[in-house]
Amino acid sequence: MRLVLFAALAWALAAAGPAAAQGAFAWPKGKRAAIVLTYDDAMPSQLDVAIPQLDAAGLKGTFFLDADSLTPAEMLRWRRAAKSGHELGNHSVNHPCPRAMLPRAEHHVTETYDTQSMLAEIGVMNAVLFGIDGRTARTYAYPCSQSLVGGEDYRGGLRTSGLIRYARTGGDAYRSVITDAASLDPLNVPSWGPVDHPDGAQLIAYVERVRAAGGLGVLQFHGVGGDYLEVSAQAHQQLLDHLKRNPDIWVAPFQQVMDHVTKAGAATP
Repeated sequence: MRLVLFAALAWALAAAGPAAAQGAFAWPKGKRAAIVLTYDDAMPSQLDVAIPQLDAAGLKGTFFLDADSLTPAEMLRWRRAAKSGHELGNHSVNHPCPRAMLPRAEHHVTETYDTQSMLAEIGVMNAVLFGIDGRTARTYAYPCSQSLVGGEDYRGGLRTSGLIRYARTGGDAYRSVITDAASLDPLNVPSWGPVDHPDGAQLIAYVERVRAAGGLGVLQFHGVGGDYLEVSAQAHQQLLDHLKRNPDIWVAPFQQVMDHVTKAGAATP
C-alpha cells in the first residue's frame, strides 16, 4: 500500500513539473496561484477578438509587439488597449528567427544578427512603444523563443543593457509551471505556447496544474480566432470564463506579476 501511495505522489509531482516540489508562492490578497496571459506578434485577431474578450471579462493581458507590420491605425488601437490596462511588451522590430524555423524570412534570420544588432532592435522598439503608451519600463519576449544570434546567446548583453526588466521565453505545459522564485531568472521566464488548435479543456487543464502547484503559469498565444498558430475564439473565451469563475487565481500583466515574483525571490533566504 505504501508503495502505491509513494508512486502516486511521485507521479503527481512529476506531472506538475520539476519546480512544483519547491513550495508555493505567497500571492497577493490570499490568491492561490497566478496566470499571465501573453500574446505575440501584434496580430489583428488580438485587437479584434482577444482584447474585447479580455475587456468583457475584466482581465488584462500582455501583448508583445514587433514593428515590422504595424500600421498607424493599429498603433492607435494599441494605444487604446494600453490606456485600458493591457501591457505592451517588446518583441523587437523585425522579429528575427532561426532560418530553420522561418526559412522564407531570409532577410531577418538570427544567423545574420549579433548581440549588438539585436540590442539595437530592442532599443528601437522600446522607443516605438514609448510613442504608443508613454511607458519606459519594458518587458520582452524572445522572437520564436530563441536567444541565439549569430551563434552567440544575447541574454548576457540584454542583462547588462538595462533595456528590459523581464523577458519571457518558451517551454512546455509542465516545466513552465513556476513555483521557485529564488531560482527563477527574470530574463528567462518560461511559458507554454499552446499550438495545434487546443480546445478550452486543454487550456483550463494547464491553469489547474498551475493552481494545484500554487505557482505561476505564463500562457503564450499568437492568433485568437484567426491569423496563425491560433486558438479558437471559443477556446479562448472558455479559458477566460474559467479564470473569472475562480477568483483565487491572480490574473495580471507580465510586469506586474514578475515584480511580485522577484520581490518574493529576493526575500527567500
